[in-house]
Amino acid sequence: MNDQFKSPEQSRVVLSILMLPSHANFSGKIHGGYILSLIDQIAFACASKHSGHYCVTASVDVVDFMAPIEVGEMVTLKASINYVGRTSMVVGIRVEAENIQTGESKHCNSSFVTMVAKDEHSKTVSVPGLKISNETHVRRFARAIKRKQLKNKSSEEIQSANFSDEKYKEALKEYNVQVNL
Repeated sequence: MNDQFKSPEQSRVVLSILMLPSHANFSGKIHGGYILSLIDQIAFACASKHSGHYCVTASVDVVDFMAPIEVGEMVTLKASINYVGRTSMVVGIRVEAENIQTGESKHCNSSFVTMVAKDEHSKTVSVPGLKISNETHVRRFARAIKRKQLKNKSSEEIQSANFSDEKYKEALKEYNVQVNL
């Protein structure tokens, strides 16, 4: 482990890339999968920079696509550590696209990726703590705690539910589904 605590600024990573026709789908918009690949790459870079170790993706907790990205736009991904556990880190990523002719910029995506630090034997290793020095850091850390709590609660509820119960079959009638049992 490098330092005992690191600030989000010490591990921040920024990546800018021009969107090419090869990144587009048939409607001329950039593939969401391509953006997800960039998100995973920058999350790895940011987490590895913070931890000083190789990191693996544990989960992609939130991916909100807000605006399409066009061919020819400059996409900038900004990643920072929002939360740290013992061996894991939540990387917050903001994706913006800029029309390079007009200079107009738009927020296209926000994502939160949980990364885990590993040693050379693929064993999890402790990561430096997070040095919080402003209200933005506090807000991001607290929101990550809340997302983690909600995710755990949701998983517990789904695991404990009996989806064979008649009430669930009845509830399906309100949805666009045909049930043939």
